[in-house]
Amino acid sequence: YGAYAMEVLINELLKAGARRENLEAKVFGGGNVLRGFTTINVGERNAQFVRSFLQTENIRVVAEDLNDVHPRKVYYFPRTGKVLVKKLKQLNNYTLVKREQDYASRLKTSEVSGDVDLF
Repeated sequence: YGAYAMEVLINELLKAGARRENLEAKVFGGGNVLRGFTTINVGERNAQFVRSFLQTENIRVVAEDLNDVHPRKVYYFPRTGKVLVKKLKQLNNYTLVKREQDYASRLKTSEVSGDVDLF
């Protein structure tokens, strides 16, 4: 799923006129924010995936804040490329926790599959 989403994103950028050699990435997240999920560290796996994908695609990473135990709130300003990141030391949003737990459960049961189109 991650590779497919990244391919779609990059293809849409190229269709909109972006030049491949000018692509750069700012990556955030990958936090181990759910207590009790020790057998599968979703955040760490996501961080490893994005680093590997970007390296394979020769897209340079110009900013990153990955892993840790705190969730983040990320504000991205597309006109300027500016990013503000706030680490949430206290999580008061049960909906977010529930989504992360559901996502982790789906990862445990889904098989890794799919084609990758390199462009």
